Amino acid sequence: MIPNVLSIAGSDPSGGAGIQADLKTFSALGCYGMAAITALTAQNTQGVSAVHVPDSAFIANQIEAIFADVRVDAVKIGMLGSPDIVSAVAACLRAHKPAHIVLDPVLVATSGHSLGAPGVVEAMRAELFPLASVITPNLPEAARLAGVEMPADEAGLEPLARLLVDQGARAVLVKGGHLSGATAPDLLFAGGQVSRFSAPRVDTKNTHGTGCTLSSAIAAHLAMGFGLVEAIQLSKDYLTQALRAADALEVGQGHGPVHHFVGLWR
Repeated sequence: MIPNVLSIAGSDPSGGAGIQADLKTFSALGCYGMAAITALTAQNTQGVSAVHVPDSAFIANQIEAIFADVRVDAVKIGMLGSPDIVSAVAACLRAHKPAHIVLDPVLVATSGHSLGAPGVVEAMRAELFPLASVITPNLPEAARLAGVEMPADEAGLEPLARLLVDQGARAVLVKGGHLSGATAPDLLFAGGQVSRFSAPRVDTKNTHGTGCTLSSAIAAHLAMGFGLVEAIQLSKDYLTQALRAADALEVGQGHGPVHHFVGLWR
């Protein structure tokens, strides 16, 4: 049975991040992808120039339409543009109780453009942290969610993850890609246990949508029946391969996308 995975996230018309990256990832990993769009952005590989946020009731209507008709095996949550949208999404998920929810708290685009309105962080903590199977912030996002300074080295990952669990998250994967060094370290804190993941840092400027890709890959692997630790490892391996092949694509003049279909295209 092919898993059905729902992305609740913003749209990237250049195709490298947001729901476009999520749907490509689901497809590349053998899942059927669906999407409820939480924001329309005008962006490309060089940055975000405009954002339009639909009414929260319409976003809820999209989600309800899917759950009313389709078995949903996992949900990935990305950009949520307002506290009202966070509340609307949380209400839908509380009602339908999908088995797996991966929350990627998208607050800042790769270009540095802020994507989170005032109050979004507080709403995520209160309403989505308790629902999510795992949250997957990068280092700046984790620090902003926790309300602390961003750590300067790998030793700071575990205290940051523990702090987010203390604030209500069930499991936290802090991504250390913003640190320097030859490897990209990630740390999972779940059930009182620490798991560490590492991969060689790939020398490419084409990193657009890496966070979206990793979180949607985790959702896909959870939908396939893998446990959380194995799902993260498989997803990190997939992302590393997509990064290594990213320069085979020629998309835009800025930070291009990763190669989601590296294992399928010849």
